[in-house]
Amino acid sequence: MALRVDDLRVWYRTSRGDVKALDGVTFTLADGEIMGLAGESGCGKTTLSKSLIRLDGRMRYVGGTVELDGDQVPIDNHAAMNQFRFHRISLIPQYAMSALNPTRRIGVMIRELVESRGISYATLLPELERRLTLVGLSTDVLRRYPIELSGGMRQRTVMVISTLLNPSLLIADEVTSALDVSTQRAVAETLVELRDRNIVRSMIVVTHDISLVYQIADTIMVMYAGKLAEKAPAEVIVEQPQHPYTRQLIASLPEVGVRYADRVLAGIPGSPPALLDPPAGCRFRDRCPLASDHCQQEPPLVEVAPGHTVACWEAN
Repeated sequence: MALRVDDLRVWYRTSRGDVKALDGVTFTLADGEIMGLAGESGCGKTTLSKSLIRLDGRMRYVGGTVELDGDQVPIDNHAAMNQFRFHRISLIPQYAMSALNPTRRIGVMIRELVESRGISYATLLPELERRLTLVGLSTDVLRRYPIELSGGMRQRTVMVISTLLNPSLLIADEVTSALDVSTQRAVAETLVELRDRNIVRSMIVVTHDISLVYQIADTIMVMYAGKLAEKAPAEVIVEQPQHPYTRQLIASLPEVGVRYADRVLAGIPGSPPALLDPPAGCRFRDRCPLASDHCQQEPPLVEVAPGHTVACWEAN
């Protein structure tokens, strides 16, 4: 098992109190697995991503454990995370332009980055050029500034930088946002190729677009209000979802070729709860069409089929 997360709780400090953005998440990720992480904005996807590499100083580690390849990941210790960060766990951030220094040529920036990690840029250069070619970029990119590249080129450049040290776990946070449809597809296929070429071993792809991640993921995990709602093989999530929230997420997706008169898109009424003071019990119950008095108690995460876990009283 590449990654094992057990009861992870990470909150944000605010002047009004702690925002319980990640509140008891448990899951595993196997070697070679690509897992899509889906849910609405504010469900905890990005918090989970950043907590595994500890990139946000506002986060407060509250409890739980993270293991990677059998080693404890010290996510509660910023300094100790340096031996894991980018070496064994790496992140492709949501907005590629914000990850690139606009005042540095790409090659200069990469040199400064790898040398800060004690690695010779000259030694790494042949492999860097090979990987740029692999993702369809010219080595001329190294002599250019970020502003000279298109959005898709910047995203692929960041993908190369994030995987230069062959991390065991790669976290891709909304890497297709703000890209056109054809570029989204190309970026998604590049992610799969990184896994297939053993450049990275396992991957978490954070997205709000289940239809896109379904094309590349082995499994999909759905989160809601800081909690895990459902995790299953990608086909099972899309074709046989068990959690009411997952069902409504999928029902809200448009389908190519389907006319409005044939199928009306169904949104999810209401809004996610505020996580400064989240409600007791199931956090989805105020928006759930199947809610009952039983839902005032928090549902356990139960395996309803091999590899398929759900946190819902109706599914248990």
